[in-house]
Amino acid sequence: MKDELFRTVSRRRFLAMMGGAAISLAAGCASSSKAVEPIQKVARALSGKLDARFLRQIVTADSCTSRTIMWQSDAPQEKAEVVLRVTGQENETGPAPARSEHYTDDGQNVYLHSARIESLAPGTAYEYRVVCGDEGTDWMPLRTDDGGTFKALIFPDSQSSDYTDWKNLAQDAYRRNPDAAFFTNLGDLVDNGEEHSQWDAWFDAVESMTERIPFAPVMGNHETYDKQWEVRLPLAYLAEFDVPENGSQYFSRYYYSFDFGDVHFIVLNTQWDETEEFHPGLLEEQLEWLPKDAAASSKKWKVVLLHKDVLQYRIGRRPERKEGFSKFGEAFMPLFDELGIDVVLSAHLHTYRNRGHIKAFQRDPSGPLYILTGVAGNVRYPGLWIDHALDEKIAPQPETDNYLTLEASKNALRFRCFLPDGTEIDDVTVKK
Repeated sequence: MKDELFRTVSRRRFLAMMGGAAISLAAGCASSSKAVEPIQKVARALSGKLDARFLRQIVTADSCTSRTIMWQSDAPQEKAEVVLRVTGQENETGPAPARSEHYTDDGQNVYLHSARIESLAPGTAYEYRVVCGDEGTDWMPLRTDDGGTFKALIFPDSQSSDYTDWKNLAQDAYRRNPDAAFFTNLGDLVDNGEEHSQWDAWFDAVESMTERIPFAPVMGNHETYDKQWEVRLPLAYLAEFDVPENGSQYFSRYYYSFDFGDVHFIVLNTQWDETEEFHPGLLEEQLEWLPKDAAASSKKWKVVLLHKDVLQYRIGRRPERKEGFSKFGEAFMPLFDELGIDVVLSAHLHTYRNRGHIKAFQRDPSGPLYILTGVAGNVRYPGLWIDHALDEKIAPQPETDNYLTLEASKNALRFRCFLPDGTEIDDVTVKK
């Protein structure tokens, strides 16, 4: 039964990719998205404000020439589309029709809309808005990547019982870094993947960011839990984030990659324990996909983003547990060495640890830099993890929230870690 559900979801996603006639007709919207047309016209006058909640930009494989725009509404939106214009100009370019889906989860019914904009000019400042009939949103900024230097915001687990701390952290980080080109959240975005109110709280916390800069999500184990805390498919995560495809039959968009500047980002999925009972093979599939994906990139830098950590810690209440490497590290780290990965960022343990460079499971300056990114929500594990011999920098204890910035230049990747008040607690640079 669970395997059949997995096949049904995959088929549904496949239909959406190919035009999604059945899904789109149910939502009363256009059946497919397409590249922005070169036709230009003066921006239309609109008479009303469109219901387009949680407007968000999602990364695409090529950040120089494309972007995905998503939003949600309580009712179908006939012929909804995204229009674009170069900042400072009046003429619109487009439109890009939206693909829409009537989505039901946790007793809630919403319409999710996604429009992919293509054929954009690199390094260009645009404005976009969603229109449907004579209603529309305000114009929002959209800047394409120019393939050069950039800054990104990096957030660890944001799962919370109350998302106020997460909202304050994210908004303060963005206020201090208004030049951030995109941001990522390394899994466990919410505490419970089926809880609709938690997704609303997460989106509310970052809405002023997501409508202005693209988001690169990473799936965590909490995205796979139902309200009874049993494992389920990550239905809400997959519906909410239309990330790049990976060619997988069963694990479409569970893992993906994208380029920004001269960096190739590889987003891996560590939830094979959770998916095993629905369909096996998530790890094996990624081990086959990863070398092909890395080889296809000509970017100078390669950075891996994943949720569960590669190191295993002794636990304060379980002294019999040995320090070493987790099964996730044992599975991926040899491949990271072989592929010349530069940096690996993980989360899950709710503690910030800079491990320095590791290769062949030991300290080695020629190996990737490994950073366990910490915690961004209000869930804490105080005193749980016993320091690992490979830890080089640990956040001040008792730990509080933190966030990171990545400053990518031609010859260096600089990672800095900050407490909520902006105090810097770590600064490490990789050069080549």
